[in-house]
Parts: sequence; structure tokens; C-alpha cells
Amino acid sequence: MYIGIFYIQAFSIFMLVTLYKYFSEERDKKMIRGAFQHYLNPAVISTLIENPSLLKLGGEKKTLTVFFSDVRGFTTISESLSPEKLTSVLNEYFTPMTKVVLDSNGLLDKYIGDAIMAVWGAPITLLDHADRALDASLEMLEILKILQAKWKADGLPHLDIGIGINTGEMVVGNMGSDQRFDYTVLGDSVNLGSRLEGITKNYGIRLICSQFTKESVLNPDKYIFRELDFIRVKGKNEPIKIYEVMEQNPETKNLMKSVAKEFEEGLAFYKKGDWDNAFAKFQKVLELRPEDGPAKVFVSRCEYLKTAELDHPWDGIWTYKTK
Repeated sequence: MYIGIFYIQAFSIFMLVTLYKYFSEERDKKMIRGAFQHYLNPAVISTLIENPSLLKLGGEKKTLTVFFSDVRGFTTISESLSPEKLTSVLNEYFTPMTKVVLDSNGLLDKYIGDAIMAVWGAPITLLDHADRALDASLEMLEILKILQAKWKADGLPHLDIGIGINTGEMVVGNMGSDQRFDYTVLGDSVNLGSRLEGITKNYGIRLICSQFTKESVLNPDKYIFRELDFIRVKGKNEPIKIYEVMEQNPETKNLMKSVAKEFEEGLAFYKKGDWDNAFAKFQKVLELRPEDGPAKVFVSRCEYLKTAELDHPWDGIWTYKTK
């Protein structure tokens, strides 16, 4: 009799533990789905549900690729539209751009007003995170062209964007408390990505990546990189090379390659302080592509540097003193 009672009690305890574990796991799965359903691809969410340890509170250092995009002249645009129309335009813009991030297994980190921040390589490890970030960015720019044509036909203001991409070591994880957290990335590499987005407008282009992203790309021949400058951004002492990732399609691919080649030859003269030969090369770029923003910038720089009294020997580095 006592043995029977013992087995009944043991079975009851086993069932209680099993039920507790089941409902606890279901609660965790529901929490993960709720936290990430708008920020990650469903397939990635399924992986997280199977491996919830990836989402423990706290951070870890990983090499990832971070992306920032921002709408140019947003304040001016917002002043010309009603709040309802502005919201409609932003939603029309954010929806396909977010889909591109999620479809490429990126993490939509957050919206910051009219800006988008995204990350590739976390929470799920991706060896080709740099490639995915560039592919997504180029796809976004193609989508933007379609949206711009529609907005123009609707009589709406011209909306353009800048994109900055950087690859490097950053802290990634759940930042916050046990009750409320954000899965995000922090660190100097993240800040540099934001800085690069900000300076796209200085060159009149849409997409800049750092040398670290270019070096991390697994299939570099897939892209047209134009070495753009050797710069020191505000808040960092170490200079870096930056590159334009040039838009390409069958009609303009050869032109873009010729532009990049002539420009980089001019940049080589520029770095040596050979202003006349650099000027001539940048002028050649403008003959090939009259609207080329970087060539216009460097033509002006050569004219300035040729007569400027520098306070140190020329080292080819252009220092940005503002964000």
C-alpha cells in the first residue's frame, strides 16, 4: 500500500515538473516571438526559440556589420506636409526597406525618427554579414527610385537617403533589465557607421562603407567600390579609408567602372600633393559623368589646397570636425 502511494506521489511530482517545464518553455517562446516578430525574419525567430540562450541578458563582443540610413532634408519635407500625409509617406518608405532587411536575415535594430538602424551577423551568426548588408543597401536604393517616381507623380517632395555601413567588433546583446530589454549593438564600430551615413551628403552620394567592410566582403568582385577618401571622423584619431559602393545596372556598369578608375587615379595624385595632375583627373571624371559629386568635391579641394597654408605637412588625410 505504501509502495503504491509512493509511486502515485512520484508520478504526480513528475507530471507537475513536466507541466511546469512545458508552460515555462511556451511562455519563453511566446516572449521571444513577441519581442522579435517585427525585427527578424520568421526563420531566424524559430532558430532563437530553439536556442534561447542566444538571448540571455548581457552582451558579448562579435564582429558584425552595422547599417544606418537617414532621410535627407527631413525637417524641410515634414514642414511641407500634413502630419497624416507625412506619416503615410514614411510608412510607404519604411515598409519595403524593412522587408529588405528581414529578407536578408538582418536585424532591424530600431527606427530613429526617419532613420533606420540594422545589423547583420546577430543574433544568428552569418559569415557573409558584410555582403548581405551591401546587397540590402543596393536593393533599397533601387526601391527608392521606384518610390521617388511615385511620389513625384503624386506631387510630393523629393525624398532621398544616405547610407553608412561599417564592419567591426561591437558589443551585442540584451541591454536593459529582466523586465524590459532591447537587443542592440554598442561600441566605436557602431558610432563609425553612423558617422559615415552623416558624411554621404558631403560627397553628394548615397552609400559609403568603411575599409573594414570592404575587407570583410566575401565576394568583392560582385560590387563596384570606388575609393573615396582617407578621413578622420569627429571623435576618432585613427584615419580610415572610405569607399562608395556604386549603384550598378547593365546600362551603367561600364561607365561606373570607368568613373571609379579615373577617380582613383586622381586620388593617388591627390594623396601625393600633386594638385595639378589630380585636378586634371577629377575633371576627366566630370567629362564622363558631369553630375559626379565626389569629383566636384575634389576639384574644389585641389583648388583650395594648391594655395592653402597648411599647419602641417600634407598627409592625404581630410579631417571632419563635425558629425
